[in-house]
Amino acid sequence: MSSTTNNLWIRRFRPAPDAAERLVCFPHAGGSASFYLPVANALSPGVDVAAIQYPGRQDRRHEPGPASVAELADQIVVALAEWDDDRPLTFFGHSMGALVAFEVARRMERTGSGPVRLFASGRRAPSRVRAEHVHTLDDDGVIKELRALAGTDAQVLQDEELLRMVLPAIRCDYRAVETYRCEPGAAVRCPVTVLTGDADPRTSLEEARAWSEHTAAGSDLRVFSGGHFFLSERPAEVLAVLHEHFTAAVRQT
Repeated sequence: MSSTTNNLWIRRFRPAPDAAERLVCFPHAGGSASFYLPVANALSPGVDVAAIQYPGRQDRRHEPGPASVAELADQIVVALAEWDDDRPLTFFGHSMGALVAFEVARRMERTGSGPVRLFASGRRAPSRVRAEHVHTLDDDGVIKELRALAGTDAQVLQDEELLRMVLPAIRCDYRAVETYRCEPGAAVRCPVTVLTGDADPRTSLEEARAWSEHTAAGSDLRVFSGGHFFLSERPAEVLAVLHEHFTAAVRQT
């Protein structure tokens, strides 16, 4: 894939063909690539930001949603392999996206590539499992969960027709993440930076720290004030962490 075109899976809202670094962003359950438009606006042109568009939403709404995190990761690896340059990749995934990014990184590392760092945001470590069954609830139950986490666009939640249209994809996402189980000892070779909200009802600090068990290169934990979508509440603080990473990367080149 050329550095100026998008494929079905990858959206580049602010292409930065001269940037030395590339950030690949993975959305949360029910989320879309456009969630990361503010990140692209903030980091371009210094960083080329690519956001993954999962099937089952927006312009891909007529496609079936993901069957599993593993299947989704397999498909994204193929899409990322189409890049025709060798710029270093950094992964950023929020919630479900953190697990998808983790599995994509593991698959890429098997072929000798992979990201230089994984930012795992708003998600407990892959080995920390909770009994969650949002995907089995009726529509009203799923909507209640979306409102509780406050990560879905308020306009969507207020538009009954639009909400019913996107619920199948959201349910697929929840099924994929709630049935995910990582392999024993699964780890990436790159360092992991964990970002979490201090009031996140879905991830405790212990569960966030446990990401250290899933990397051979060390991890660090950044705690922000806020809930599950702290990154929407504290965008400047999250962007500062990314700026710190990319500034250090440029100095090392």
